[in-house]
Amino acid sequence: MIQGERVELPVRIRDAAVASAMYAVPAATAQAVIAYSGLDVAEPLPGRAICSLAFIRYADGDLGPYHEFAVAFLVRPPGTAPPAGALGRLRGMAGAGAFIHWLPVNQEFTLECGRTIWGFPKELADMPMDLSGRTKRCAVRFGGRTAIELHVRSGAPVPGGAGAPKVDAYSCLDGVTRRTPWTLTPSGVRMRAGGAKLVLGDHPVAEELRSLGLDRARALSCSTVRHLEMTFEAAEEVPR
Repeated sequence: MIQGERVELPVRIRDAAVASAMYAVPAATAQAVIAYSGLDVAEPLPGRAICSLAFIRYADGDLGPYHEFAVAFLVRPPGTAPPAGALGRLRGMAGAGAFIHWLPVNQEFTLECGRTIWGFPKELADMPMDLSGRTKRCAVRFGGRTAIELHVRSGAPVPGGAGAPKVDAYSCLDGVTRRTPWTLTPSGVRMRAGGAKLVLGDHPVAEELRSLGLDRARALSCSTVRHLEMTFEAAEEVPR
């Protein structure tokens, strides 16, 4: 029971919309940012890691409607060695998971559910979001001050069935690292090279993103998803 409501697993999201941008960042710096988790960043290219920024509008789901902003890094499965060679790195990306480093939301119920059930690092913020136009926009604000603002331009339609429907989501809260099986079913997907504008304000996470060079970097790619269904299973602790 959370806030007097019973939350049953798996938690299902029946309708969400997403805009995201993906960046290549220095692997050593990214590894230092997530060192507290005990996980290792994936390196699709030698010395480069992947940082993803995404904002999501949850319209219908077991946790109610809310807005969310995610800062995530692709990581290797725990206990696996770095793959060797270009082909090995490419194959290794197929098993990479998403480590959720920061996850502000704008509703109290999903905040408590996320922290209690999965150990997701949710915190409460004001999050104005506009997904109506060709350029999708979201800001994360605390006390009226902007921490992060992201604009994502829509790209070309992607054929149905593309993408990775199953991902392991990793989190670390209060020194405990967890893995959550996460299933995604997207439709209305659009992608493009570049297409993001990132504004960094006054916040510790904004400073970390500056240290990764994101205040001057061009996004590798951007994507938007008109309709997304998701399922979150129970979390399991990852041995350290």
